[in-house]
Amino acid sequence: MDRDYAIGFEYISDTAAHTGRFREIYALANAVIASATVANASGNTFTSVPLDAGDSIQGVFTSITLASGKVIAYKV
Repeated sequence: MDRDYAIGFEYISDTAAHTGRFREIYALANAVIASATVANASGNTFTSVPLDAGDSIQGVFTSITLASGKVIAYKV
């Protein structure tokens, strides 16, 4: 097993806020991130971000809320 993924992940398929520390969001199906808090980013608000199936975004996410779709959030 790849040690980078040994800590686990959270499967997200609802519109509730999911909190923790995540390093990557991977879309299993087309998804829209309604909002996310990103600890190591600057710039505009991270809202209404579309992801196609197979896309991923890396960063340090402390909160993820989907508008639609299914993603895996890999834990830090």
